[in-house]
Amino acid sequence: MDFFRQHILSIIAFWPLLGMFVLFFINKENKSAIKWWANFVGIAGFLISLPLWFWFDRATADEMQFVENVPWIQTLGANYHVGIDGISLLLVMLTTLLGPLAILSSWTAIETRLKEYYAFMLMLQTGMLGVFISLDFFLFYVFWEVMLVPMYFLIGVWGGPRKLYAAIKFFLYTLVGSVLLLLGILALYFSYPAIAAQHPEISTVFGAGNTFDILAFQAMGSFLPANLQWWIFLAFFVGFAIKVPMFPFHTWLPDAHVEAPTAGSVILAAVLLKMGTYGFLRFSLPILPSGTKQFIPLMITLSIIAIIYGALVAMMQPDMKKLVAYSSVSHMGFVTLGMFALNPPGLNGSVIQQINHGISTGALFLIVGIIYERRHTREISQLGGLSNVMPIYATVFLIMTMSSIGLPLLNGFIGEFTIMVGALQENLWWAVAAGSGIILGAAYMLWLYQRTMFGRIENPANEKLLDMNLRELATLVPLIIVAFWIGLYPAPFFGVLEKPVNKIVLKVRPDYSLGAPRLNARAGEQR
Repeated sequence: MDFFRQHILSIIAFWPLLGMFVLFFINKENKSAIKWWANFVGIAGFLISLPLWFWFDRATADEMQFVENVPWIQTLGANYHVGIDGISLLLVMLTTLLGPLAILSSWTAIETRLKEYYAFMLMLQTGMLGVFISLDFFLFYVFWEVMLVPMYFLIGVWGGPRKLYAAIKFFLYTLVGSVLLLLGILALYFSYPAIAAQHPEISTVFGAGNTFDILAFQAMGSFLPANLQWWIFLAFFVGFAIKVPMFPFHTWLPDAHVEAPTAGSVILAAVLLKMGTYGFLRFSLPILPSGTKQFIPLMITLSIIAIIYGALVAMMQPDMKKLVAYSSVSHMGFVTLGMFALNPPGLNGSVIQQINHGISTGALFLIVGIIYERRHTREISQLGGLSNVMPIYATVFLIMTMSSIGLPLLNGFIGEFTIMVGALQENLWWAVAAGSGIILGAAYMLWLYQRTMFGRIENPANEKLLDMNLRELATLVPLIIVAFWIGLYPAPFFGVLEKPVNKIVLKVRPDYSLGAPRLNARAGEQR
């Protein structure tokens, strides 16, 4: 047990990779064995991660826990250094929950190249988990790039009619962001020795030589020249904004979502987009406090545009999957708005809303996938009256629709409400603009539900559709449970976030008075 506890993060991260290697020894003709093994690895991965939730010390939630730090490439100063705080804990748990559900949803949807498909799904899981636990920038970048390969193939091989176009577009956008991200990392890497030499309080703890240690970079952040912070923030901004994706870097997302298989869309929306917002939280804000403050007007403006633009475009979509894809642009706009309000309510709401978006939008993509398997179309005009023949499906769809639009007692409400409080503390008009996005979000989701579920069945092809089976229910019931849990009792989630969030706020705004909210009429008055 001591070994398991000391190395739990490594076991969680590399368990899917081990499962992938075992998969290679299963005969490709034995499709049943491939499916059962992949699902076993996914479910076991979630069970292995559960002790994290119970062992995590809430009293020191702002400090890195379960840390492993082993020399790796010593000539470069790169270590195998992993650990989690309260923020990364929630994202790790989200990843280990959504991974097996996405794998289970593929049981009947994927029939060709099964071994390769499930191998890429497991490899993707390791890449995502590695990003959330890395405390070394070199290690982080390796996991960041590893994630790109399986998603490219999942879209390009098992996607829809325009899969190659979508896969290449996804790859090129992400690659451009990765190159700029690497430049920012190298700028920090080469700046560290000089700054550490001038500040013994840093070199005493982290050493004076070249390092990729993220905690060392956070310690030296306040001493970086403001103009250098500006350039590094810009490099990080492009890399992370493409991944979120923020307006106007969002154009790869609808194509990737529409062409990806259902499981790919679920993982893309529920977890991969969070890697961008996590990058801002873990690197941009605490390492580049001066650069962050200089970019606040731009970040808030782009966030508000994304909220309203994403909602308006979603409302006009004739395709269910594309509508949900554009809704992600709008919802992630809320996440970045709360984050760059740079106060505790905004940042708390931002992280909670990342989890909420993963739960709600992941479920909506599963729901779209279920009807696509039966009808082989996602055109809203081809559906209608489905509640008459699929009452269980209609009930589940209704719950997750309410979750997405932020109905009280469900998860979406608490995230959006907290973000609105954070925005309102900084600027009244930020909250007003974001509020319009909430109204539009309710409009397009309820209109989608009304057109597909209510009324008479006009299309004969819909008359004999089968309702959800037990396997499909198994993919959605855990998400419904979590949606009600967060909506009814969010205290455990806020409990693990309070300290790391306050630490970030005080890093960027040292003069901020925690617990003393104020309503400002003009942007930036508190700063």
